[in-house]
Amino acid sequence: MMGKGLAAVVQMCSGPDRSENLRVAERLMEEAVARGAELIVLPENFSFLGRDDSEKRNHREEMDASPSLDFLLEFAIRRKVWIVGGSIPLAVPDAGMVTSTCFLVSNTGTVAGRYDKIHLFDANLGAEPYRESAFIKPGRQAVTADTPFGRLGFSICYDLRFPEHFRRLVDQGATLFALPSAFTQQTGKDHWEILVRARAVENFSYMLAAGQWGWHAGGRRTYGHSMIVEPWGTVVARCPDGNGIALAEIDPARVTTSRTQIPCLQHRVI
Repeated sequence: MMGKGLAAVVQMCSGPDRSENLRVAERLMEEAVARGAELIVLPENFSFLGRDDSEKRNHREEMDASPSLDFLLEFAIRRKVWIVGGSIPLAVPDAGMVTSTCFLVSNTGTVAGRYDKIHLFDANLGAEPYRESAFIKPGRQAVTADTPFGRLGFSICYDLRFPEHFRRLVDQGATLFALPSAFTQQTGKDHWEILVRARAVENFSYMLAAGQWGWHAGGRRTYGHSMIVEPWGTVVARCPDGNGIALAEIDPARVTTSRTQIPCLQHRVI
């Protein structure tokens, strides 16, 4: 049965040292648990963010030997908390390719869901060209999974720009969305909050948007401003610049009320 719960989004500035990234993530997750969090969302690339995205190929992890996934499972068991594990570069048979994979881990330490990032960030931002498709194999399936706080729909960063992705998740019963991200500073300052709130409002769902922030190895800068948005579109928790967490209550009844007041999801004709 679904019920209320306290969710936390984690904001951090990951680098190329996996051990250090996991140490920082653990400290922030411990803070979230100490403040009552029952569901924690980590940012994209939480355990590895190199000088260049192509470095993920040299730091890819095997499904059955993944230090990042092992870290999530161990923490979930020890602290009895649900975790959305940002994204991990997993090896695939294709030479030199990885998937950008997000795991949902239950509070008993089981993998409750897996999503491979579908929409890959190939963009021209002046001095910052991005070609995720050069080394990431895209996922093909929208994924949802049940949690005690509602049915969770998976998304990662660039997925945010595709409203049809979130409608597909709603069609699968999603009432809250996890959005691990590493939005660039250049795009984030203009688009991040608008898009996060829009996805919440148009689907009357919670958005749990956990982001990278600050300057990273190689000169990349990410925007941060991790936030939790409730179904009416109000930002109910937000991280300032710096490593940190933001917490807010998730109330499934709030989703039901919003969707009843304005039943646009029932009025769709296409």
